[in-house]
Amino acid sequence: MCKLCETNPVYEFTNKRKLCKTCFIHYFKKKIFYTIRKFKMVQSGGVVGYFKSNHFRDIVLKEMLKMISYGGDIKIKEFAKLKKNTSKEMRTLGITHIALSPSIDLHADEIVDNLIQGDAKNLAIFMPVKKVKGIKVIAPLSLFLDAEILLYAKLKGLKFKEIKIKKDKIEIFLDEFEKKHPEVKRAVVNSLLEMYKKN
Repeated sequence: MCKLCETNPVYEFTNKRKLCKTCFIHYFKKKIFYTIRKFKMVQSGGVVGYFKSNHFRDIVLKEMLKMISYGGDIKIKEFAKLKKNTSKEMRTLGITHIALSPSIDLHADEIVDNLIQGDAKNLAIFMPVKKVKGIKVIAPLSLFLDAEILLYAKLKGLKFKEIKIKKDKIEIFLDEFEKKHPEVKRAVVNSLLEMYKKN
């Protein structure tokens, strides 16, 4: 049962804490605001651009950006994902930030893959906030698992397209390792955050 509401849970954390639908949605939104504040992702007066997509992560990202735009002096702009979207063109549109939708799952896979390939010098690209040619790139969902993001989309009745992506060997390995050792993906991402916090 949900510890707060004593109703049927929809999600259970690895520490056995359970949340009902209402509490899970509250947890998700609260963590978004925490992530944005912690990494100083968006400032008042900012214009946040995001790519149009029907993937569940992108749909939830759009929902979260709408939410934060209601509470402050922040504007959001949607545009198609085209190869010609350069930082110069984005600045011409007045965009100060680009929001992307990587999750813990996605970043853990990419971090481990880079380490295996011996490309550790480029790990900074997986940080929740970075600057790319004068544009601030932010990842508000980077502290969430795919399972949490997908559940939020379903609980809120958001329309998204089920996109089946063939997983590589690293992703399959991490998925299996996560089943036996829960939180390993989060540990990979947190290790990266700690490493760059000290530098």
